[in-house]
Amino acid sequence: MSGHSQFALLGERRFAPFFWTQFLGAMNDNVFKNGMIIFMAFGGMTLAGMDSNLLVNAAGAVFILPFVLFSAFAGQLADKYEKTRVIRGVKIFEIVVMALGAVGFVTANLAILFIALFAMGLHSTLFGPVKYAILPQALQQDELVGGNGLVESGTFVAILIGTIAGGVLVAMKPSGPVIVATATIILAVIGYVVSRAVPLAPATDPSLKLNWNPFTETAANLRLAAKNIVVWRSMLGISWLWFYGAMLLNQFANMSKDVLGGNEQVATALLAVFAVGVAVGSLLCERLSGKKVEIGLVPFGSIGMSLFAIDLYFATKGLKPVGQSGVADFISKPEHWRVIADLFLLSVSGGLYSVPLYALIQERADASHRSRIIAANNILNAIFMVVSALLAIVLIKFAHFSVPELILTIGILNAVVAGYIYTLTPEFLLRFLCWMLISFAYRLRVKGLENIPDKGPVVIVANHVSYVDALVILAACRRPVQFVMDHNIFRTPVLGWAFRQMKAIPIASAREDPAMMEAAFERVKQTLAEGDVVGIFPEGKLTKDGEMAPFRPGIERIVAETGAPVVPLALRGLWGSFFSRSVDGQAFKRMRGFFNRIELVGDALIPAGNVTAAKLEEKVKALRGELR
Repeated sequence: MSGHSQFALLGERRFAPFFWTQFLGAMNDNVFKNGMIIFMAFGGMTLAGMDSNLLVNAAGAVFILPFVLFSAFAGQLADKYEKTRVIRGVKIFEIVVMALGAVGFVTANLAILFIALFAMGLHSTLFGPVKYAILPQALQQDELVGGNGLVESGTFVAILIGTIAGGVLVAMKPSGPVIVATATIILAVIGYVVSRAVPLAPATDPSLKLNWNPFTETAANLRLAAKNIVVWRSMLGISWLWFYGAMLLNQFANMSKDVLGGNEQVATALLAVFAVGVAVGSLLCERLSGKKVEIGLVPFGSIGMSLFAIDLYFATKGLKPVGQSGVADFISKPEHWRVIADLFLLSVSGGLYSVPLYALIQERADASHRSRIIAANNILNAIFMVVSALLAIVLIKFAHFSVPELILTIGILNAVVAGYIYTLTPEFLLRFLCWMLISFAYRLRVKGLENIPDKGPVVIVANHVSYVDALVILAACRRPVQFVMDHNIFRTPVLGWAFRQMKAIPIASAREDPAMMEAAFERVKQTLAEGDVVGIFPEGKLTKDGEMAPFRPGIERIVAETGAPVVPLALRGLWGSFFSRSVDGQAFKRMRGFFNRIELVGDALIPAGNVTAAKLEEKVKALRGELR
């Protein structure tokens, strides 16, 4: 995919039929779901003594419940059987469900509509593991972020179209419910026809024995996912996004009616703004990440999710709704543009947050049980969404929260949860902070870092010019790096804290502290044995004059004992900056160097058998050239 836009995939049979199949399914979900919600919210309908406000939040819980109960089984199906068979079976089931839903709409029977909503949730549950597990089979490594971005953006464009269609069609007098019923059946049939063109995707574990017990299989899937800590924490991050999104989306109908003074069209427009924002954020991920899995976008997205949700509370707090105006009247009022801007930017942030996490799960999960990992993710997502709906019901019914107060609550909760997640997985936040610091201080150009393999143990070596060398490399390298550093650097204010958070390995010379030196070598061996990246500055100290010192032989010992290959890097342009030393040995004195162009250049990977300190020094010196 290198050199080509992600949109080129839409012209290829290995991707396009699947894309349009999932697009039509997502659109049909939302034609039905939003048509039903608008039908309840503006029709004054009740069921089991619940008013429209509670019914809307109950509908969210009913739709999600199948994900809790049946995701584990869906993951087994996707791993055991050829995936197009599963897809086509699910699309046939969708036609049956929409026929049942049509009966509910035509007869205005909420009980039947809720049964159909549950069945539609089951349809999406069965499709979910296939949706994400098929991508790594169909796409190349450098297409994965772009493909995920297309699927995520396509899903939310489908949500947009389905949401608008569901709201507009059900509001048509006097036959709106009948029109919605007809449309959902037609979409289900078209979806099945398109699914017939999806290419074969072989089973990844055909010998798998199906476990029909949803509880034991769910527990087994969660245990399987938890074995890979990066995948598990990514799943928790995605599940929190669904908790956040479910609470927010379920309020749009009542926000329109009770807070903004809008009718069904305004409720649909709010959902449309949200969907467009997520699509934009998802598509931006490939451009911002350079077609790699970029976890630094995750904290950037989470900050926006809190910031704009809290501002949305203040934007809606003082509004005094009068009547139920249409879209034209709604957008004619200047105070409503702030609401629209907050919703859009909030949802863009959600797209930036979610795509890297989905791609990280697909990249790091073992292929043989990838579908079951994704099923476990869906289970967690569903649990979080059900809890979200129940929390909203409790806050509305017992604490008497208004819609703006629910929005403020979710914005504050997001800040708290994001902070907790980043203490568990600091590389997400550190990647972002390094990118922010280096982008503020310098103009960084990167070349040759594609030589660092995407997986497996590798040592990177570089010249040592400044106190921020490690941060520059972290800002540019797509994989987390554990650096070996002089123990004295850990005493540097602020930077020392950052180095400890990135799990840098302190080292001393044999003369200073032989025990610390041996402990450092053992940590390096363990890190490489776990398949991670180790960064080393073989000079052992910062340059005082901009010239490179001889490389010490410790790198030879590491390579000899671990068999890890080495990628040489050269830092260029940092000498003479605020963070480098001067001839008197002091740093942090000069303000020169800010906003200067700096470069990080990489060379080809060197197998362990060809590594010597002298050869690496020669390579790095050649890469550095005359620009110090």
